Amino acid sequence: MVSYKELGLVNTREMFAKAIKGGYAIPAFNFNNMEQLQAIIKASAETKSPVILQVSKGARNYANQTLLRYMAQGAVEYAKELGWEHPQICLHLDHGDSFELCKSCVDFGFSSVMIDASSLPYEENIALTKKVVDYAHQYDVTVEAELGVLAGVEDEVSSAVSHYTKPEEVVDFATRSGCDSLAISIGTSHGAYKFTPEQCTRDPKTGRLVPPPLAFDVLDAVMEQLPGFPIVLHGSSSVPQEYVDMINKYGGKLPDAVGIPEEQLRKAAKSAVCKINIDSDSRLAFTAAVRKVFAEKPAEFDPRKYCGPARDLMTELYKHKIINVLGSDGKAE
Repeated sequence: MVSYKELGLVNTREMFAKAIKGGYAIPAFNFNNMEQLQAIIKASAETKSPVILQVSKGARNYANQTLLRYMAQGAVEYAKELGWEHPQICLHLDHGDSFELCKSCVDFGFSSVMIDASSLPYEENIALTKKVVDYAHQYDVTVEAELGVLAGVEDEVSSAVSHYTKPEEVVDFATRSGCDSLAISIGTSHGAYKFTPEQCTRDPKTGRLVPPPLAFDVLDAVMEQLPGFPIVLHGSSSVPQEYVDMINKYGGKLPDAVGIPEEQLRKAAKSAVCKINIDSDSRLAFTAAVRKVFAEKPAEFDPRKYCGPARDLMTELYKHKIINVLGSDGKAE
């Protein structure tokens, strides 16, 4: 058993309470490799933003759970080295699909876990969530649950259609499950193709897809039912078109990739939404930078020479999200 407190990590309870009160959202950035982790910590340390390091089931298998523990501990020490005296860093399991996986993460030093039983019938979702909560809370690990289903594909999580969260269910669900935060569905989606062309309109000047607005009426209804309760948005990458254009320019093929407009995320961040998940944007930035190096320097074979620029571009992206979208800069001095 490894306590996350021994690694210098924190859970989400205090950071969420401050975010709701302060009208901003905590960035939850997924990472799969060292360069992503370096970029996340550098951006968070330089902006003094609390941050959630998210690891999916697939990413945990890819990294190895033991190495991951030491990477998290190393991230805390790296943050201090960068001058962040009291880092507020959470290590979170994204989309845990079983009690066994959530338990294993708690036992290996995660400070927060998500149990995603949203695809199960309502009562089964409550029962599984409560089982995870009962175990995790013994070790002061916070638990995120999900009600409603997001469309799109992310690692093992896949759904062809979305189902909005039903506001009339949230009080009963939160009370009976005991979860600490709740991911809801209001129209966000996983992956780089969050909407089909048929769901969008096209900007007559640029020809780019314009996605439909998020269902803020559902969010408002949820907040009315659960005032002050931490709400989470998954699938909230904006799919920056400059990265898509770079990828396509240097040999990629991402036609009609489209994400959530940043102005809608800024609006959500000022509400009870206190955690916003961003994954695809950093994947796009990484891929764009690597493709550019390979296209311009085809003889290059030193990973540092193409992963380095990718890390720099992701650092810029994370800082932009923290400062200009989520408003979490300066909240963890």
